[in-house]
Amino acid sequence: MVATLEEIPKNATHWSRKSMADHSGLSKSTIGRIWRKFQLKPHLTDTFKLSTDPLFVEKIYDVVGLYFNPPEGAVVLSVDEKSQIQALDRSQPVLPMMPGMPERRTHDYVRNGLTTLFAAFDVATGEVISALHRRHRAAEFKKFLIRIDKEVPAHLQVHLIVDNYGTHKTPAIKAWLGKHPRFQLHFTPTGSSWINQVERWFGFLADQMIRRGAHKNVQALEADIRTWVKNWNEDPKPFIWTKTAEETLDSLARFCRRISGAGH
Repeated sequence: MVATLEEIPKNATHWSRKSMADHSGLSKSTIGRIWRKFQLKPHLTDTFKLSTDPLFVEKIYDVVGLYFNPPEGAVVLSVDEKSQIQALDRSQPVLPMMPGMPERRTHDYVRNGLTTLFAAFDVATGEVISALHRRHRAAEFKKFLIRIDKEVPAHLQVHLIVDNYGTHKTPAIKAWLGKHPRFQLHFTPTGSSWINQVERWFGFLADQMIRRGAHKNVQALEADIRTWVKNWNEDPKPFIWTKTAEETLDSLARFCRRISGAGH
């Protein structure tokens, strides 16, 4: 256990069962049982990123507060753009799944264009307002704001949770917001897309339709996206945010303490 957690083999970046067996004198099967018992997986690695936003704490309280206590007479929408969605087609036909054999596809593919999906996820109902554009600029974001304005009943205030992408802060967008005072933007901390619920919804879309899809052109890709969104909205499901701002910050503080002495 100590060697696995604190040492590195001489000729590799991480331990394997064989290298640890040679190092410790135990059998490979024993090493495997010990690692499983303590849930150690030296062959796996994960990524993380800590925000350096000077207003990190304030923004966490703001966004999580909207999830737990949305204002009365208002709708809270988690908004973002999934840009550069590729219309990909495999170079040869996909072979369907058969008993004892998974679906098979060629490793290479043909690129057939790009599109961008703008989405506003209603955190209370799970319903999604969406739009597809070939470009990803402030002009397209403004068009999407106009669409939201038309679809949300006029008597409701509109709170939008957005990231810090430049298109959300241009003079044209600020001017439009100035003329539509029922809209209020709430910015997530820099580098903290995990707090924006629409990102989880994008994950569903990617897993269920985009990642293994095959599209001969952008029009076919966009048609499939529209159909998927339509089907989602027929039975929408909101996400349940469970951690308060204090609990979220405590978790991050514990993580920071763990890594404060790590590395070189």
